[in-house]
Amino acid sequence: MSESPAPLSGPDLTQGVSFASLPDGGMLLGHAQGEPVLMARRGAEVFAIGAVCSHYSGPLNEGLVVGDTVRCPWHHACFSLRTGQPVRPPALNPVACWVVERRGEAVLVTAKQPARRPPATGADIGCIAIVGAGAAGEVAAETLRREGYHGAITLVGAEPDGPVDRPNLSKDYLAGTAPEEWIPLRGPDFYVEQEIELITGAAATAIPPGERHLLLADGRTIEWDRLLLATGAEPVRLSIPGADRIRYLRSLADSRAIVAAAEGARRAVVIGGSFIGLEVAAALRTRGLEVHVVARERHPLERVMGAEVGDWVRSVHEEHGVVFHLGAQPRAVERGGVVLESGETLPADLVVAGVGVRPRTALAEQAGLVLDRGVLVDEFLETSRPGIFAAGDLARWPDPHTGERLRVEHWVVAERQGQVAARNMLGRRERFDAVPFFWSQHYDVTIAYVGHAAGWDEVDVRGSLAGRDATVTYRRAGKVLAVATVFRDGVSLAAEAAMERGDAAALERLVGA
Repeated sequence: MSESPAPLSGPDLTQGVSFASLPDGGMLLGHAQGEPVLMARRGAEVFAIGAVCSHYSGPLNEGLVVGDTVRCPWHHACFSLRTGQPVRPPALNPVACWVVERRGEAVLVTAKQPARRPPATGADIGCIAIVGAGAAGEVAAETLRREGYHGAITLVGAEPDGPVDRPNLSKDYLAGTAPEEWIPLRGPDFYVEQEIELITGAAATAIPPGERHLLLADGRTIEWDRLLLATGAEPVRLSIPGADRIRYLRSLADSRAIVAAAEGARRAVVIGGSFIGLEVAAALRTRGLEVHVVARERHPLERVMGAEVGDWVRSVHEEHGVVFHLGAQPRAVERGGVVLESGETLPADLVVAGVGVRPRTALAEQAGLVLDRGVLVDEFLETSRPGIFAAGDLARWPDPHTGERLRVEHWVVAERQGQVAARNMLGRRERFDAVPFFWSQHYDVTIAYVGHAAGWDEVDVRGSLAGRDATVTYRRAGKVLAVATVFRDGVSLAAEAAMERGDAAALERLVGA
């Protein structure tokens, strides 16, 4: 994403500030040498790093200090206060790290720290192959280099484009408010510089049992000593008459096709009241199309967020002119529109469906890996076959926070799993224990969600959804499973941290406010 220079505010930190004015765990926004700088204190130590998140330029001074890290309030990217390195996605790039000196009762910023080169690791690993160039695969490849692995890395993607910012495909890019140059996660030169062999438009077809190579559809063979499966998921496709007229959104090519179709359309029907379906509806309304949403549920998003939140999201869309047909299903798609089971026909020049996805497990099944509604992995994200790891939408892992096995279709979860899987391919033995997080954007409203609640017996709304200032807590048997917030970024960050610590009392105090 393109960035404009951040405005400067606060004190000039090269002139120093009082150590006593900075409380333990506190942050101070200032500037140094013409750049915004965040100063933070932990105990007797004071750190200074760039104040602008490298993901979507969020204000880190409005975030949360956890240990020797700071988390962005917008999308929960996490940076080391000691090095400026991205500790957890969605940020991929580091922020600047500054030298801090203490002179008597004052602390001041002097100069930028030079970039640190990690010590070499994984010398006994000849080559690593990654199947899937989405969130998990891309972050895994970058993490391997950041961790000091200098061996061969091959990143294989079935789509013709390289890794892209997939969440943007249903948000600003589809709405026409983000240019396409923002969409690639990295430019072609990045992979050359990092010595990552990126193969696009080539599906992996087989992992021969007992062998250490991978077969591609174009006949190539890729050798590996460690293998990561990050094949993601694919849209559930409707099997009704005229289904070939329905468009789906998963790839950059899909989003481009919908954009092209929208340019000549006046009316659109979106089938499905999912997050993807509703984000598509918002994007098409932003482009000026008349939009109707057809969903079998009585409340949009009811399965994930409950009826009250679903009805509020519906009202947000209705304020922007979207028309809902709930408790309805399509019978057929004809040239002029969508025929519902009731017999009603909704005129449409464009039909898009977002009715869920299925994990792409065919390659894992062919390789003989253990499956259970996804690919089963252990706490280190390793599959039933040693040396093969899985991450992202297809991986079902043992979650320490719920005590259940989860498979979650969230971008940030996939990125974080790719990061941990990369470290474990290098022998780190790092447990994946991140709390799931996602965000969803509807016009000028963003919902942040931490935790995971497949089912609940209580939904507690504090604040005002209509006023766009709310905390929604999902409990089962009295235990907080998930927290959704609307314009309460601080609550979302603190809830995530409390869940990570397993601090139920702090979590209850937080959501009860």
